[in-house]
Amino acid sequence: MLSKAVLTAMNDQITHEMASAYLYLSMSAYFESENLPGFANWMRVQFQEEQEHALKFFEYIYDRGGKVSLQPIPQVEVEFGSPLEVFKKTLTHEQLVTSLINKIYKAAVAEDDVASQIFLQWFINEQVEEEKNASTILDMLEKVGSSIGALYQVDHQVGKRGAD
Repeated sequence: MLSKAVLTAMNDQITHEMASAYLYLSMSAYFESENLPGFANWMRVQFQEEQEHALKFFEYIYDRGGKVSLQPIPQVEVEFGSPLEVFKKTLTHEQLVTSLINKIYKAAVAEDDVASQIFLQWFINEQVEEEKNASTILDMLEKVGSSIGALYQVDHQVGKRGAD
């Protein structure tokens, strides 16, 4: 059985994961409107991953005898300045998600909830990958600067995500 503190934090995380999905779908729409299909695809894959993350929490709560309490998803941004700015926001957002996962982990430790600590380990590892991916693309975009040709090459490269 989940403690009230861990259950509340995990229910909140479902909302955060769905809000993340919605944010990435908005970023995908922005890239589509900018005729950058590779970046749009990358964000759609990210959107799908965030939905999967929310479902992992959803299922875990029920596996542990808890009850899911869905909350409203806040409005997300719809206007973005440039691909560079989008990936700055992406990295900052992933760092926020990392801090939220760490907060849940700390609650699980405080409640001596070993099962939840083990469950959360997957998310901790995932966040290392999420921050690395966003940081890598941000670094590429900073290096290409204002070169349109290089931007389209990066767009093509990141567009391969999910094609495996």
